Amino acid sequence: MAEEQAARRPRRLRSSTVALGSMGVLAAALTSCGSEPDKRCVDRGSYDLAKGYEIVSERLCGTGGAGSSGGKARAGSPGTRTDAAWYYDPDVDGRHADNGTFSRSAAVDRDGFGCSGSGGG
Repeated sequence: MAEEQAARRPRRLRSSTVALGSMGVLAAALTSCGSEPDKRCVDRGSYDLAKGYEIVSERLCGTGGAGSSGGKARAGSPGTRTDAAWYYDPDVDGRHADNGTFSRSAAVDRDGFGCSGSGGG
């Protein structure tokens, strides 16, 4: 009779099992929300239908990661102006990038645990 009562009782998980499982879920959520999308600094005025945008020095885009640098001179080309901007999640082939977006928020992966559209990190 004691065996029947034990069989009907819900099984209790050990606290260590619950803690480890919770930590795994938390780690996955933080990793998916905090990851930075791949980005390249490109010259928006250099688009070629077959190749995409020309990748330029990251110095021309600055460290902010948003918007344009506003026509700085291209490194190694005196007098040449470039409209540099960060280009997110592109397909990169040598010195060209294509099929990406200039919008960081559009590039952030929103799958998983419902990360906000702010971009996480």
